[in-house]
Amino acid sequence: FQVKSENRKTIWNTEEVPEGSEFDDTWDPREQPEYQILFKQCVGTEDVFFGMSRKDPSTACCEDMVIKIKLPETKYSDIALDIQDKVLDLRTPQKKLLLHLPYHVDSKNGKARFLSEEETLEVTLRVSRMFDFINFL
Repeated sequence: FQVKSENRKTIWNTEEVPEGSEFDDTWDPREQPEYQILFKQCVGTEDVFFGMSRKDPSTACCEDMVIKIKLPETKYSDIALDIQDKVLDLRTPQKKLLLHLPYHVDSKNGKARFLSEEETLEVTLRVSRMFDFINFL
């Protein structure tokens, strides 16, 4: 058995721990709510009719990610939501959702709204990819 770390008191390498694992709670009995991830892009007439920009219908050309989470029998005041760059962590008294997001997001400038008549939380996050300056001139 060979230890890779310089410091022999550490029991694992930080590279071995997956991102967002600090939120994992396998002993929590709350069930996971239904959710769906949608992508949204801003298009104008030059995109739709003339095809003048580089945009296409793929998720690579979408600016926003919308996560719709069904929360039946939940009040707005019971929802605890934490958003990191790659992780969405939602907790209510009955439900728990730890979602590893498909893209990095701008965690500081998202929007969330609770649609009480639909019992759905709608979270809109700006996707933050490395080469977006090329896609969105």
